[in-house]
Amino acid sequence: MKITIGRSDKADFPELSLLDIDIKVDSGAYTSSIHCSNIKEITKNGESLIQFTLLDPEHPFYNNKQFTFKNYASKIVKSSNGISEMRFRIQTKITIFNQTFPIYLTLSERKDMKFPVLLGRKFLNKKFVIDTVKKNLSHKLKNKNT
Repeated sequence: MKITIGRSDKADFPELSLLDIDIKVDSGAYTSSIHCSNIKEITKNGESLIQFTLLDPEHPFYNNKQFTFKNYASKIVKSSNGISEMRFRIQTKITIFNQTFPIYLTLSERKDMKFPVLLGRKFLNKKFVIDTVKKNLSHKLKNKNT
């Protein structure tokens, strides 16, 4: 049975040390993305790594913590304005509706966007049905159980 999700919510990303981060459900986007800064590919001990900082100094959840991922890929993503760009993609975990799911996130500078995380169709498909009238369904459920 599919879970009903609203147009926006809050989710946890335990491996990224993010709790109750604002997410926007975007069925128009294929991939999910997260706002990052200082995104760079580095080589350490002959191994390619992706390094980034989540969010930016103006975001209230910004903690200047640098993350490094060994398992990543690069992907061409076409944004809503029609411009294609190469982005790095990582796999992590998202906790929403008291369940933890694997999720692929592209790393993107989303500084001017209201929501630091977008959930795209690839993640939503077969798990969720969207009710655009509703908001924060997962967050309300989480707070009810605590």
